[in-house]
Amino acid sequence: MFPIIPAASAADSGNQEGIFGFGSAGSMTNLVTDAGVVGTDVTGVGTARNGLGACEYGDDKGIFGYGYAGGASDATNLVSNAGVVATDVTGVGTARYDMTACSYGGDKGIFGFGYYPTSYTAITNLVSNAGVVATDTTGVGTGRFSLGACEYGGDKAIFGFGQDPAGYVSMTNLVSNAGVVGTDVTGVGTARQIKGGACGYGGDKGIFGYGYSAAGRVSMTNLVSNAGVVATDTTGVGTAREAPGATQYGGDKGIFAFGGDAGGVASMSNLVSNAGVVATDTTGVGTARKALAACSFN
Repeated sequence: MFPIIPAASAADSGNQEGIFGFGSAGSMTNLVTDAGVVGTDVTGVGTARNGLGACEYGDDKGIFGYGYAGGASDATNLVSNAGVVATDVTGVGTARYDMTACSYGGDKGIFGFGYYPTSYTAITNLVSNAGVVATDTTGVGTGRFSLGACEYGGDKAIFGFGQDPAGYVSMTNLVSNAGVVGTDVTGVGTARQIKGGACGYGGDKGIFGYGYSAAGRVSMTNLVSNAGVVATDTTGVGTAREAPGATQYGGDKGIFAFGGDAGGVASMSNLVSNAGVVATDTTGVGTARKALAACSFN
């Protein structure tokens, strides 16, 4: 009689480790263990830049892409399933910055939105399960920058918040499991810039957190259900800050780290449980910085 092997549940469907990388202080990276511990700086590889995006692909690898390096960049850097960052890959698509990225379809990714020298955009670029970035897909939804994105529902994604020509917004755009971006959904929660502050948790849900609103830096969060519905503001926990990075870790948990606070830049982190509860500040490890990106691997 053959042994019965249980199917993987939503609660353990994510990658175990994560990586924070690049940002306002250079191209160094910091790995995150499966227990949510942030490691010391790893010497940077690739062009130093900020305002970039990062996402998982191929089930266990990641990719950093785009950003600002004295001008808009279209370079990408692959991350192996051991967390090793590769040198620059010549960019594909429109060079831009203050955009974001997330995975979809279980093993693919998508970069979307952002700002380039003269305008806001909603264009996207799909990432195959081999880490190949596709040419531009015509944008859907309001062009904006400094937004966040995360997975939900196991194989779908959501872009949310940011800033458009009229100011801060809270609208969202759902992404199907085929990488198709939907039209604007009326925003829920405080309109603000997030610039990368979003990640998955619980295997099939997501969370947007922190940012900069009309009232200044905030620490509030907004949970995303496994149907892609964004909840109203949850009272913030931890130091209010802008432009942190966020990633999954441990299969079903998340972490926010780094960002800009009232004192300048920070390196503290805040863990997110598999129920979406954000913990108080953990003393920072690594170089304080903001406008970085993060993704999971392994």
